Amino acid sequence: MTTIKQIAFIGLILLVNLTFAQEVKIARANEQYEKYSYINAQEIYLKVVENGYRSAEVYQKLGDTYYYNSDYVNAEKYYSKLLNEYPDNIETEYYYRIAQTLKSVGKYEKSAEVMKIYFEKGGAEPNVKKFENDPEYLLSLGVHPFKYVINNVGVNTRWSDFSPTYFQNKIVYSSTSKERAELKAHNWNNMPYLDLYIADVDSDGGLSNSRPLEGEVNTFLHEATPVFSKDGQTMYFTRNNFKDGKKGYDKNRIIKLKIYRATLKVNKKGEQYWGDILELPFNGPAYSTAHPALNYDENRLYFASDMPGGYGRSDLYKVDIKKDSVGNITYGAPVNLGPEVNTRSRETFPFVSEDNNLYFASDGHFGHGGLDIYVATLDSNGNLEQVSNFGPPINTNKDDFGLIIQESKGSGYYTSNAAGGRGAIDDEIYYFFEKCVMTINGVVTDIDTKELLPGAEVTLLNASNQVIQKVTVGEDATFSFTAECSTNYTLRGTKDAYYPKEEIVETPDVGGVINVDLQLKLKQPCPPNDLGCMLEVQPIYFDYDEDFIRTDAEVELAKILYAMELYPNLEIHIESHTDSRGRDAYNMKLSDRRAQSTREWIVERGIDKERISAKGYGESLLLNHCGNDIECTDEEHQLNRRSMFIIQN
Repeated sequence: MTTIKQIAFIGLILLVNLTFAQEVKIARANEQYEKYSYINAQEIYLKVVENGYRSAEVYQKLGDTYYYNSDYVNAEKYYSKLLNEYPDNIETEYYYRIAQTLKSVGKYEKSAEVMKIYFEKGGAEPNVKKFENDPEYLLSLGVHPFKYVINNVGVNTRWSDFSPTYFQNKIVYSSTSKERAELKAHNWNNMPYLDLYIADVDSDGGLSNSRPLEGEVNTFLHEATPVFSKDGQTMYFTRNNFKDGKKGYDKNRIIKLKIYRATLKVNKKGEQYWGDILELPFNGPAYSTAHPALNYDENRLYFASDMPGGYGRSDLYKVDIKKDSVGNITYGAPVNLGPEVNTRSRETFPFVSEDNNLYFASDGHFGHGGLDIYVATLDSNGNLEQVSNFGPPINTNKDDFGLIIQESKGSGYYTSNAAGGRGAIDDEIYYFFEKCVMTINGVVTDIDTKELLPGAEVTLLNASNQVIQKVTVGEDATFSFTAECSTNYTLRGTKDAYYPKEEIVETPDVGGVINVDLQLKLKQPCPPNDLGCMLEVQPIYFDYDEDFIRTDAEVELAKILYAMELYPNLEIHIESHTDSRGRDAYNMKLSDRRAQSTREWIVERGIDKERISAKGYGESLLLNHCGNDIECTDEEHQLNRRSMFIIQN
């Protein structure tokens, strides 16, 4: 049995260091070692600042813990300290972050000043890319590409809901709704059969109060895709080959699809219902016809069919409708719309608008993927002129079809399964209305390896740094947001074990698509028990041949001190290391003296000495190739001059 959606031309594919703050805490610890996850860097940094230890790095990181948790009041507090006390130690990107934070708390003039500094220091200009598409032809048809806001209507179910059509001040659509869910499903995809439903339309275009269409239209087989005359008295619709209680089969025992006509009747109670079901004469048992559409003058019917002589899996056809003086209706012979429209694939779901534009779905023309919606104007003979893709955001890489539109109102409805992952089962009806919008697309990758980063979180923020939308990317690591034209946004990408990344996006004053990829930098993983790494303790420097603790080192040691105060059971081992320059034996003694002085600094501030052990390792545990007599840069030697604070088991 051919179902309404099984036949190809119907147009439905498969049935039509911890992290900063809470997200990004400073110094993320290795997550697989959960026993150390209780160490909250924000608490420790707050304690460091409260006790008078200051540095650009502390203010910067502490501000981050609030910024990435959308606590802009506290973020502004510490970013402002960074700006005021360490203006020469601010990384360029932080000027942008500070400006955004200031804007978020209403300090617009100061924000503008900081943003000016950001650009003066070489900050990236807003990421502006205009869409590569000439909309002039679409505009000539009364279509405003890329200028639509899309809303899900209220009647969609867990099954397929599709192909809305206008009927007076209501919407009629096709659905495998709950009334049919308990009935026998057809064996192609085990889904309930389709019926026609009618729904009320609210002031926002939403649909409600869905109920089956009254009358003799709905049967135990498929009914779908109706179209109504302007006076509301005549309906054309699609049904399985079924009449007078009998199924019709082709030679392979498949029930094809046919187009029928129904008339609005009134019973003795004054109730309206659909009756007088008549089959149209150009149907045939060996092929399918479906998805009727009337032109505005109602003297021509368009439809889809796989009848012999076509170009592809389903083509678009037209037939003339003639009515004599007493109201008798006759139909001309079907005429194929030709190779300019029809392809070797599927053209289906036609709709003719009030401005005599023909909209249809196709997967044979070059598009965005799956079924796309196309539009072309009709000449006086009902032939299509230039064909144009309707464009995003309506068209996606999934199936988009069944569009109806009132061009004078700039609004309409269509069907898409883009929001689901089950193919046509996830067909849903959407309402769209005209408003200049942009689609912001992108992919999240590792900046070094270029590998995709599934599971990354991407956030779209407005000019006031408020979250507009947040998504977690899937296996393809792609994201897509709908944004307004002529508007400033920030795209933020985050992922565990990676540094956050932000891109400024300024949308142009015409709709379209912007591609903005986010490339994240991998953090160096911390050993599971390296407390210094978790808290991002900066290198502790000593004067030449000295072992006393310098002032700049005290800021870093304060992080360790307050971690031990916050967690009384925490015991650590201090390891001090040198680079390879100098004699091995001397370096061993020097590193040991420095380890002991580091231990004493913490003990003198109230930590039980039994909780701390310390040892120098000289140059015996170099982190790189810079051994004796190897020429290395100062930066490379610096990597080996380190103190490590190891959590004891």
